[in-house]
Amino acid sequence: MNAISDEERTALVPVSVEKWDADRREFCEDDVAEEVPIALEYNGISHAVMLASPYDLEDFALGFSLSEGILKDKSELYECEVVPGCEGIQVQMQIATERFVTLKDKRRNLTGRTGCGLCGAETLAQAVRHPGAVAGSTPFSGEQIHAGMKAMQAKQRLQRYTGATHAAAWMNADGSIDLVREDIGRHNALDKLIGAMANEKRDFGNGAALITSRASYEMVQKSATMGIGFLAAISAPTSLAIQLAKEANVTLVGFIRNNSHVVYAQSHRLMRDKTK
Repeated sequence: MNAISDEERTALVPVSVEKWDADRREFCEDDVAEEVPIALEYNGISHAVMLASPYDLEDFALGFSLSEGILKDKSELYECEVVPGCEGIQVQMQIATERFVTLKDKRRNLTGRTGCGLCGAETLAQAVRHPGAVAGSTPFSGEQIHAGMKAMQAKQRLQRYTGATHAAAWMNADGSIDLVREDIGRHNALDKLIGAMANEKRDFGNGAALITSRASYEMVQKSATMGIGFLAAISAPTSLAIQLAKEANVTLVGFIRNNSHVVYAQSHRLMRDKTK
């Protein structure tokens, strides 16, 4: 495995451990994933505090802002500054006045979001958003999905070092994987991917999002909000996730393991494998 970069190293913490193999004990140093409070601030006002990996935070801030409907477009984010502190990291954003006024009207406390996608919602309307139906999206075969999952896992550098991070990857229309983001939180990994795609001005309707976690309602919600019509997860979805995927015209595939998978919603984007 290639050595990680200095930026990736910021997401790792060396600790002294005891490794046991049967009755053999070894004292050594190991790398664990760092978990840091990240405060997202808009125009000087703190909006959310998340536990996340301190890495790719500009992507995270933009992706969260877009997938949560705080911003409609990247152009509405004027500045983004990452400010480390003693107790965590502040990501200070300056956004368009119109969007900030709207945000203040529906402001809520989202502390601890990685543990529960709906934590902090004050009303049912806030908790369950209904994005419009996704218009298009690229079809894929089962072979491409499984190959994409393997390619994503091969690019999970932090996971190889720590065994503690999730990943989200973008599969291009030709089945290739060239954009992967990692984080201790599955929601955060997807937001980082969305932010990276927005920064690169990629077409959200021309490909698929792959995730190394279960497909919760919020994962489908974020995908649908961005116009992603194909979401593939290594684990199972929840009932509410399936319901939203059907409603929002999102192809939802889960349990992608050992050359098998389950299609839960909108199977019209899934092509038959050439060998079957």
